[in-house]
Amino acid sequence: MNEKALKKLEYNKIIDKLTAMAGSSLGKDLCAALLPSDDINEITARQGETSAALSRIYRKGSPGFYGLHDIRGSIKRLEIGSALGAGELLHISSVLDAVLRIKAYGVRGNEENPGDFLEEMFALLEPLIPLNNEIKRCIISEEEIADDASPALKNLRRSMKTANDKIHEQLNFMVNSSSSKTMLQENIITIRNGRYCLPIKQEYRSQFPGMIHDQSSSGSTLFVEPMAVVKLNNNLKELEIKEQDEIEKILADLSNQAGLEAEKLDTDIKVIARLDFIFSKAALSKQMKGTEPVFNDKGIINIKKGRHPLIDPKKVVPIDITLGMDFTMLVITGPNTGGKTVSLKTVGLFTLLGQAGLHIPAFDGSELAVFEEVYADIGDEQSIEQSLSTFSSHMTNTVSILEQATYRSLVLFDELGAGTDPTEGAALAMAILSSLQKRNIRTMATTHYSELKIYALSTEGVSNACCEFDIETLRPTYRLLIGIPGKSNAFAISSKLGLPASIIEDAENRIGIQDKSFEDLISDLEKNRTAIEKERLEISKTRKEIEELRYRLEQKNERIDNARERVLTDAREEARKILQEAKDFADRTIKNFNKWNAEGGVSKDMENERRALREKLSETESGLSLKSNKKSNKPVNLKDFKLGDSVNVLSLGLKGIVSSLPNAKGDLFVQMGILRSQVNIRDLELIDEPVITGPNINRTGSGKIKISKTATISTQINLIGKTVDEAIPILDKYLDDAYLSHLPQVTVIHGRGTGALKNAVHSHLKKTKYVKSYRIGAFGEGGQGVTIVEFV
Repeated sequence: MNEKALKKLEYNKIIDKLTAMAGSSLGKDLCAALLPSDDINEITARQGETSAALSRIYRKGSPGFYGLHDIRGSIKRLEIGSALGAGELLHISSVLDAVLRIKAYGVRGNEENPGDFLEEMFALLEPLIPLNNEIKRCIISEEEIADDASPALKNLRRSMKTANDKIHEQLNFMVNSSSSKTMLQENIITIRNGRYCLPIKQEYRSQFPGMIHDQSSSGSTLFVEPMAVVKLNNNLKELEIKEQDEIEKILADLSNQAGLEAEKLDTDIKVIARLDFIFSKAALSKQMKGTEPVFNDKGIINIKKGRHPLIDPKKVVPIDITLGMDFTMLVITGPNTGGKTVSLKTVGLFTLLGQAGLHIPAFDGSELAVFEEVYADIGDEQSIEQSLSTFSSHMTNTVSILEQATYRSLVLFDELGAGTDPTEGAALAMAILSSLQKRNIRTMATTHYSELKIYALSTEGVSNACCEFDIETLRPTYRLLIGIPGKSNAFAISSKLGLPASIIEDAENRIGIQDKSFEDLISDLEKNRTAIEKERLEISKTRKEIEELRYRLEQKNERIDNARERVLTDAREEARKILQEAKDFADRTIKNFNKWNAEGGVSKDMENERRALREKLSETESGLSLKSNKKSNKPVNLKDFKLGDSVNVLSLGLKGIVSSLPNAKGDLFVQMGILRSQVNIRDLELIDEPVITGPNINRTGSGKIKISKTATISTQINLIGKTVDEAIPILDKYLDDAYLSHLPQVTVIHGRGTGALKNAVHSHLKKTKYVKSYRIGAFGEGGQGVTIVEFV
């Protein structure tokens, strides 16, 4: 891409933003060097990398490329066998820390999708953990090597400490000695030229034996190394030299280990710098709320709600721009400061950013074409750079563009033909556009010339566009309207600003009839478009309100259904508990009665038990009547119910027999097995059942079975102790009574014994038609000693 277009379209400002996103100097260098490509495969790969990094940022956050140093120079020295200093080795360790951290960031979880564009790059990273740990073990800082770096270094430093202690002990003795106190300028031990000395007064120079290493600026103090510690100092100096030699060996050994991994280190630094660059692109996309554009090689541009990235996001107005489908040239007209130049720059800058692999701030699905060159002749007072141009400089640029542009170029003209006589300028502009249009070059141009509006209307492949302007507020809306020529609105603006009507009328009279008619036509088109746009917005608003109301209604219905189901479930559960409690109480009462009958009867106890049973049944009936909340779907009235009718109690899910006629409120009593409960007819559903006939069955007037033993029938029968001949008739009568009482199931107690009674019971049950199924009792029900019988 030519440098002039990059500068005019302010591509460099976006690159500055991108560079600021990078975390390392290497990443910043790659960002600063980024240029657009014209290879669609390379562009697609770049965009894929940016999208993959952006997806990872949204899932995991930014990886953080801190701690990276440029170790490329150190790697080159390692390749030729040179030894590195402690600082360089620490830089390598820091890079390996970053590599380990970034590689861990790149590991996919089980829940994530299969590999993306970055998977292979993360796989190339080698943390070299043994080398990194060895460097950290040996080097504490750039100035300090650890004592444990080698056994020899540890021994040397132990010896140095011992020598230091001896020197200090000897010098402390001399400082505190009465014979030498008078000779000392101060009672301190100091170091000069790496050797321990004492500050001696000048006048005692000849009396204090030792080597002079320095003197004070005034000459009154001499720094003398006492003869008693000269040998000790010499020993310490030798140890320091040995220590330095050992440190150089340690650094050489570490450098040798790093040299063996030089190739991997080189790969690491290149890959991690590339990843820093890619994630910088993703971070910029996130900041701009960008999306990946779709690229084509057909010259088609379709930008959806594009926002210029250098304008304040709170103020920028999104625009829709198409080019290359129905037309290859777009002529944009309208008043100054209306957004014409911004529209030009948006298209040009988006093209450059997209071809550089950067996302564009527009809606998903926006489409861009791949161009070999973008040419821009932009230089107006409304430009972001405030760049001003004369007619000659404009024409120089135009000549250059006409010479170099091809069908794979994008050409952008701002105020084409301006800066000279309007008639000649308009003629030149039309000729230039006509030349480009014949060569099928994608072109966008802004202008104020009415002749260019007519040219666009009358030329195939060329379309008008305008930047909308609100006459009432005298403010541009910055919306780009394709297919409609713009109007300068000079008269309307002047009138709003207070220019006398007589002057405006005079000006209008000076315009040719044809020009005036054309402007009036444009005004009518604009009014009609505005009216249609308002209607469309109102329809859209109404449709949105309808959808919202529908959604709220569906939510409300769903809440009501859930609440109703919850209430019914709670009611059923409560009813089940009441029934179970009543059943248990009735079972206990029957056992007591059986016990008292066997003992000859205890009238007082039996009467108390009856009273308790009646109270419990009344309590149960009251509880069930309160829990009724499910209504019959069939319309019912009082006359539909007769004594002996079979009904379904909806709230309990049980079958029963009507045992009383309904009162005025619709309440009646229903016998459900051993339970007699008051129920409202709205909670009942009549059941059509065949009439059962038999020689000993008493009938009511309705022809249905009249139940006489319902209130006393038990849910179980005990046959233990009886022979087969005695048990079967008893069982047969009990089953008939239980079935007529509408008990859902009963328990037959036959015991274990030899199994003869159990087999006889089972054989009889097989022959009984109204027995649906039977089974041996489960754990807690009696096991092998009982059989559970279920009726049809």
